[in-house]
Amino acid sequence: MNHRLSILLLLVSYAAITCGQIVFPSPNQVEMKKGKLTLRKNISMYAADTTAFYVSLLRSEVLRNSSVKWQSNASTAHICWMNDTSLPPEGYKISINPKQMTITASCERGFVYAVQTLRQWVSGPAGKLTFACADITDSPSMQWRCFMLDSGRQYQRVSTIKKYIDMASLLKMNYFHWHLTEGLGWRIEIKRYPRLAQIGGSVGKAEEQHGFYTQEEIREVISYASQRNITIVPEIDMPGHAEAALSAHSELGCFGLPVEVPQHGFTQNIFCAGKDEVLTFLKNVLDEVCELFPSPYIHLGGDEAPKGNWNKCEDCQKRIAALNLKDSHDLQLWFSAQMANHLKQKGRKAIFWGDVVYQDGYPLPDNTVIQWWNYRGHKDLALRNALKHNYPVICSSNYYTYLNFPLTPWRGYAKERTFDLKDLYLNNPSNKACNEKNPLILGMSCALWTDDVVTERMIDQRLFPRIIGLAEQMWYQGEPLDFARFYEHVLQKKEWFEQQGYEFGPALKSEVPQDYKWD
Repeated sequence: MNHRLSILLLLVSYAAITCGQIVFPSPNQVEMKKGKLTLRKNISMYAADTTAFYVSLLRSEVLRNSSVKWQSNASTAHICWMNDTSLPPEGYKISINPKQMTITASCERGFVYAVQTLRQWVSGPAGKLTFACADITDSPSMQWRCFMLDSGRQYQRVSTIKKYIDMASLLKMNYFHWHLTEGLGWRIEIKRYPRLAQIGGSVGKAEEQHGFYTQEEIREVISYASQRNITIVPEIDMPGHAEAALSAHSELGCFGLPVEVPQHGFTQNIFCAGKDEVLTFLKNVLDEVCELFPSPYIHLGGDEAPKGNWNKCEDCQKRIAALNLKDSHDLQLWFSAQMANHLKQKGRKAIFWGDVVYQDGYPLPDNTVIQWWNYRGHKDLALRNALKHNYPVICSSNYYTYLNFPLTPWRGYAKERTFDLKDLYLNNPSNKACNEKNPLILGMSCALWTDDVVTERMIDQRLFPRIIGLAEQMWYQGEPLDFARFYEHVLQKKEWFEQQGYEFGPALKSEVPQDYKWD
């Protein structure tokens, strides 16, 4: 019995070490070496900047608050931080031998990602931490690696926003696209127009649909993200998805009438493009957005803007005639160009959803970026048209990067709007487009839209484990593992992610019980 117990303990120990050597997203080069580095309660460390955030991140997330003694000589330290300007900005190296770990990067971004790797590499309890000896060399495949959270339809607490910023950094993403305005909610405080948030933030009728973020809270979130190498890209949707804003300021619509806020979908009630005062209002909003967010990119939406009201609006029709525009779509392009030019004056780039390039028309300025999304409805039309016009592109096709799509039908999601980990790993159109290596394709984004009342408690099981596969595609430069082996690694790492506070849902359609409750 004792012999069997010894074998069992040995296998458990081996499994723990092996699990510690699986990292998501996968490092590009890993050369395993003999031995292990064991660190006990008293750890010596060398760093040029002992106050850097990545040092405190290592201490809290890897060293688990072990005591640290600072060394003035790198050769005598258990852990040594070294700068190497020859490494790419987000790249890093980790060299572990039985006596010392050396972490090398050219800037803070690389050091942060090195720590995120070490969080998954370490094994053992606090007081006796073990690192398998290896040389790790790593840098990203894509320039743009992004997670988008829809806070417009559903309001999430600031602590929840921070949780998913942590997740994005852990998975080595560098952008957090924050969808802040929607028909069901205006979530950003605008000092000049306080009614936008005060009224527009409370138009929803379901659970967790009331609330907005003060400018102080937004600055707090921006600072939190910046430390973790995350740039927050705010989205202020225009001209569509404007019902919440029009509830607060009906004069911004074509007819100045009160609007009904749809609890699902969207309506003809969009910002009027024919009134100069509407453009002035929105530019004033963007001025405050730019004051808040240091991001070089501001997302201006532009999707799902039905033109029924514009086609009947005297002001819009006068604008079309005065500018010799072709139609209402051309008017939207003109409207979008005015907003993009306003951002250009501030040194910012304007991101638009791919809807604006389905047809040619009024030219958009050279600070325009297109985000391709509607593969289900238009395949790669937006992608190809954007590239034809030399617009940079972010790939976020709803097949298979929209993680609100469940694995099996649920509420408004029929069978054709479902996918699993295997679907995205093998057939993601966004990944295939990025693999073309066109320099205009910046990278990939994945999204969690909160349609059909996806509340905070539901988010994790929508994201995990599928977001791991997307992170792998965004970062890893090597030949992908075959799916069976990749999925085996995901299962081995499941417990670790759950220990970090992220709850897994099913990975494969075949694994979903018939009575599984997505809500």
